[in-house]
Amino acid sequence: MSPRTEAVLEGERLSKHFGGLPALTDVSFTVARGEILGLIGPNGAGKSTLLNLISGSFSPSDGRVLFQGRDVTGLRPHEIAKRGVARVLQTPRSFASMSVRENVAIGSLFGGRDRNETTSVGRNRTEFFLDLMGLLDKKDLPVEGLTLQEKRMLELARALAMRPALLLLDEAMSGLNPSEMERAMALIRRIRDELGVSIIWVEHVMQAIMGVAERVLVLDFGRVIAVGTPAEVARDQGVIDAYLGRAE
Repeated sequence: MSPRTEAVLEGERLSKHFGGLPALTDVSFTVARGEILGLIGPNGAGKSTLLNLISGSFSPSDGRVLFQGRDVTGLRPHEIAKRGVARVLQTPRSFASMSVRENVAIGSLFGGRDRNETTSVGRNRTEFFLDLMGLLDKKDLPVEGLTLQEKRMLELARALAMRPALLLLDEAMSGLNPSEMERAMALIRRIRDELGVSIIWVEHVMQAIMGVAERVLVLDFGRVIAVGTPAEVARDQGVIDAYLGRAE
């Protein structure tokens, strides 16, 4: 199996119930190494629930999650993160009492610094990701001085500093204007191409997903209703019905 088609993540018949109510039912999928997989669906479709199962925030009611060939089902979030899964939430959760640089340095340390790595190497890595996100000139500022969009870029820099193999983006780019979205799309491609990070991206802006993702997984009422290339998904009648309503 070539590196491009090797699975970095597999979900096998994942289900999640809350008080007897199904949030996800029998969801199976794969993410190839080096792939950007778009995850879309109407509100309440189960997208965030699926990311919670992958990241360890929830344990599945049934099924299992395999990361790089190993079963990580039921592991706690920090244990899964240590293995190479980083997540960026829609709402930034920065360490407000710390500087911008210190926030990213935490990610570098948590991600499992090599035993022989010097402090200067860790500092250089931190500044590399700050530069990638356009925040290097603000590295010594307190987080409170950043705009909302800059705080989102800070969250992404901290996640990448963990050196993940898989990045989970949960509407991290919401609220952007068209030019900002174009830059964000280019940034996501660069993260995959230059850093070798596989990505699952939840996003409501269809133009962004269809322009970046190689495959798209569509959920509706907790079930997979389509998976394929953006063009295939856009033509799928079940997807059209889910978003626009079934014609009478």
